[in-house]
Amino acid sequence: MRVSSDISERKRAFACHTNSLTIHCIRPPRQYIVMLKMKYQFNAYGHPNILGTHKTTFEFTKDENVSLRGDCIVGIKADFELGKLKEFIRKSIKNNNKKISIIIKTLSKSITIKETVFATINPDFNDDKEFVIRKTDFASERTFAIKANKAAFELNRDLTGFLREKKNKISVIIENER
Repeated sequence: MRVSSDISERKRAFACHTNSLTIHCIRPPRQYIVMLKMKYQFNAYGHPNILGTHKTTFEFTKDENVSLRGDCIVGIKADFELGKLKEFIRKSIKNNNKKISIIIKTLSKSITIKETVFATINPDFNDDKEFVIRKTDFASERTFAIKANKAAFELNRDLTGFLREKKNKISVIIENER
């Protein structure tokens, strides 16, 4: 059995055929898809009323205060920029790469806590004040990501405790999954 791989044959057709004992396979040229790993980062602060007990969501807000009713809020005074987040979403969708990781890290010299959540981008996110991550597939303009593997009550309790102090600061890093 002889396999023909002449380049001129490849250019002529994209087919395979047999003729007696010879098999001619002509394949299209290989195409490589380059997926860019993108990253966006913002900071947020703690507050004494942060509970982190919600069963299906967690949220970062630009508000400076939170009541005890906001049991999904895990960071206030968030400094995310809607325009940059929308660009991150646009490029992610263009690269067919909507799976993300959301890494929450303490910004403290004495305490190191890191939490990672996996989710899927919501292409319709369009809120410049609230940044919501949901376990469900419900999406609104406030929803940055859906189908997350964790909600507020599942986040590291040391992280939630850390966020009960106003002076404590976290970094939120959003990255595409490869």
